[in-house]
Amino acid sequence: MVALLGEEGFEVAFHSEYRELIPNERIVSTEVYEGYPEAEAESLNTLTLSEAGGRTTLTILVQHKNQEYRDAHINSGMEAGMQDALDLLEQAVVALI
Repeated sequence: MVALLGEEGFEVAFHSEYRELIPNERIVSTEVYEGYPEAEAESLNTLTLSEAGGRTTLTILVQHKNQEYRDAHINSGMEAGMQDALDLLEQAVVALI
């Protein structure tokens, strides 16, 4: 389980399970937001890395069992949090180059 501090100062918690790990290619995992009342509302996340012309592209696919769970995930503010995390990842990668 991972606990994070939200923008309004409250703690949010998640847990997940890795389903597939292929080094330098793909990571597949589940994600469950502990604050959502439906236990089956987990998402299946697939992170894929591909290289072309010396550049690596990161693609993230988030799948939900139905539209209700997808909409709850989107409306949770996760997009801004994900963008912040990707911006930090980009900074880390640029620092390594």
